[in-house]
Amino acid sequence: MIPSDPAVAAPKKRMTANEFWEFVHRPENETRSFELRKGEVIELSPPTVPHCRVCCRIGVLIEKYAEGVSRGYVLTNDPGVLLEEDPDTVVGPDVSYFTDVNTFEELTPKWAETPPVLVVEVRSPNDRPNTLIAKARDYLNGGVKLVWLVDYEERSVSVFRPDRTPEVISEQQELTGGDELPGFSVRVAEFFRMPGDPRSTPQPLPPTA
Repeated sequence: MIPSDPAVAAPKKRMTANEFWEFVHRPENETRSFELRKGEVIELSPPTVPHCRVCCRIGVLIEKYAEGVSRGYVLTNDPGVLLEEDPDTVVGPDVSYFTDVNTFEELTPKWAETPPVLVVEVRSPNDRPNTLIAKARDYLNGGVKLVWLVDYEERSVSVFRPDRTPEVISEQQELTGGDELPGFSVRVAEFFRMPGDPRSTPQPLPPTA
């Protein structure tokens, strides 16, 4: 999710990640969503139904991949990821794939401090392209190896990697995981497929390496 109007951001004082943890868990903030960007608290706007559906679908496909290779795990629902310190930045990717632990007991109870391998951000109609691109760059600078910006109106995925020109993959093209997700491959159209849509048929993932 992308920040809404910064004017609605709560406190103006710069916060640390620990202070931000306390702030977001106050009773009055229970139903609100925030990010911490360089110490500044930013309130996020609620996602749309198509946005949530695409996030769910992508999460399922990456989870299938993780199960196939018996490595990594997927997080959705804007988990907190500590991306930068002093000043602190805590972001909530729409979908992310981590490989730092293998058991449920090893999951951190607080913010994720190890960058995910992959971050997926789904563009909503009110999201500005330049804001999304800047956020993708922030992820890469914070140690994320691969970022997908998914546009469900254009039915495309923009792929970002460090020190490489972004690549746009259209609906009927294959999106691969490269060295970051070896063996992952899916047609972009699968991100937008509905189980009950008679016009769509499942496209199985190819065997993983």
